[in-house]
Amino acid sequence: MKIALVGNQNSGKTTLFNLLTGNNQKIGNWPGVTIERKSGIIRNTDYEIVDLPGIYSLSPYTIEEEVSRKYIFEEEPDLIINIIDATSIERSLYLTTQLLELDTKVIIALNMADIVEKKGVYIDINKLSKMLNTTVIKISALKNTGIEHLISHIRRRDILDNPHSKIYSKSIEQAIDKIKPDMRHSRFIAVKILEEDKMFSHYQSDESTTLIKKLRHEFDSDSEEVIAGERYSYIDKIKEKAIIIKKTKQSVTDKLDRIFLNKWLAIPIFIIIMTLVYMLAVGLVGGITVDFVDTNVGLFSSWLGGKLETINTSPWLISLICDGIIAGVGAVLNFVPQLIILFLCISILEVSGYMSRIAFFLDKLFRKFGLSGKSLIPFIVGSGCSVPGIMSCRTIEDEAERKMTIVLTPFVPCSAKLPIIIAFSSFFFSEYQGLIAVSLYFLAILVIILSAIIMKKFIYKGKVSAFITELPEYKLPSVKYVLRDVFDKTWAFIKRAGSIILICSIIIWFLLSFSWRFEYGVEIANSMLAGIGSAFAWFFYPILGEYSWAATVSAIQGLVAKEQVISSMAIIAGLSEDVTNGSLIFSSTGIFGFFTPLSAYSFMIFNLFSAPCFGAIGAMRRELGSTKQMLKAVTFQTLLAWGFASLVFILGKIIGGIF
Repeated sequence: MKIALVGNQNSGKTTLFNLLTGNNQKIGNWPGVTIERKSGIIRNTDYEIVDLPGIYSLSPYTIEEEVSRKYIFEEEPDLIINIIDATSIERSLYLTTQLLELDTKVIIALNMADIVEKKGVYIDINKLSKMLNTTVIKISALKNTGIEHLISHIRRRDILDNPHSKIYSKSIEQAIDKIKPDMRHSRFIAVKILEEDKMFSHYQSDESTTLIKKLRHEFDSDSEEVIAGERYSYIDKIKEKAIIIKKTKQSVTDKLDRIFLNKWLAIPIFIIIMTLVYMLAVGLVGGITVDFVDTNVGLFSSWLGGKLETINTSPWLISLICDGIIAGVGAVLNFVPQLIILFLCISILEVSGYMSRIAFFLDKLFRKFGLSGKSLIPFIVGSGCSVPGIMSCRTIEDEAERKMTIVLTPFVPCSAKLPIIIAFSSFFFSEYQGLIAVSLYFLAILVIILSAIIMKKFIYKGKVSAFITELPEYKLPSVKYVLRDVFDKTWAFIKRAGSIILICSIIIWFLLSFSWRFEYGVEIANSMLAGIGSAFAWFFYPILGEYSWAATVSAIQGLVAKEQVISSMAIIAGLSEDVTNGSLIFSSTGIFGFFTPLSAYSFMIFNLFSAPCFGAIGAMRRELGSTKQMLKAVTFQTLLAWGFASLVFILGKIIGGIF
């Protein structure tokens, strides 16, 4: 017997799979995609079970849904185990109604019923089974209860047949009967034809087209929305009869939600929380810790330089090590303490349940601009690194919204951009560096909204996908989990500094130390790097008010890695210490001495919102599906950043001239 395990994400599906199979598991990838495929043998049987990707419906929007539906149709499993999360039963049953339209037997594993019972919600298993016309088994994957009962039912094949209950209104049911093809899964296919599912367009006929038009006219709505609405009406009837809700005391979560999800307080609270996070990370505590690391990096560079001189090391090699490698890598590592604090704050907000709530609350606002709350998830993930943020856009069903989110995610200030923010804000806005940092965070939200409006109007046109999410209970963060999460993100940042930044620092040192005739020790104005920067300095004049080859090549280095902007500036300035205070990089007599608070702010804006690093560009290429679309996205990002930064600089000069 071949069995498919199907359910929503975070429904306990993977835990159930592990309990059913024990150690009898195989892990690989689904053909043609990088999504993990897990299969195994159910304990004490010879039945194969395949853990399908977590999905919310069998509509062909996400890669996960395509994989699941393809398996069900092409591999023809003998049984589907549908795990339902009792704490989010309405959302879970939506997928169930689709599974019950197939010609495959379905057994429901009702998970976490014990949790909802503690909240005063009782689910009548017998009534639920009778209304769905299928077998329902109560389990707790977390507590390992009901699993043997489930396996016993499967071994005895004690599972009700699927009678295909008629759950829609009379006119829709009549339409389904008229267009059902003479083949397996005929009811499911007929419903998909009425929903105008593109994957079933080859079944479309003149009769089905006429029926769809009639349904649109009758219900004054899109046929897909009509069927979705009727599914939810059916689910509401099930809830009325099978679920008994007892009055209980208001939980702590309910009380907190009255504050954090209040329509007047939610946004101000979010602004206050993020302001405190950045002021803590970039300002108060972060600044103190950075001074400690900064001093030690400088002392190490001086000590090593002295040691190398005593053993008669070549001047060029000492310069490479001290002015190139230590200056470049050290300039980035100075910011690790502040990154740790930022990662710690964000991780606590995520684990506590707050971030999922702000995504839910902002869904209504984002829908006005062609996005949904689902877009908030990549933005939150992207605050750590743009690459996983871009990859998480796969969960967005609508193609237009997904592509918009892919392009917009790099606008979120990621960890690699924090060194740029800190280096400039700590020197030019020392007393207000925390406020400057958070201003750029909220500026990113403004840029995302404006960009979404532009793209929705001229580039990506489509409907906004529905945002269905489970709001978890508020809970105290697990110290072990938070520390592990912070460690993983910090270590990933350090590895970048030890690989990409190291290589780039050596290249920058070489281009800065040699002329086009490969003469060593030339004036930096005559170096290869100066020649390259001078060719593109005109592009940055409206942002800086200065033709600076040094700032130009540093910004271009941001394409490799955003941290490299500061690393490159440190090498060019010929120093290996005191980067965060900026007293040497931005010395009035130095090569970057032309910077003013205004040009510093506009330069930060360009680097934060221009094309991301090569890693993120590669992820955009994979997710957008073509090099052409990726190039369009990179061009859009860079021109938007250039235009916005130039506007800020020009308006700043005008206002400064007036006052």
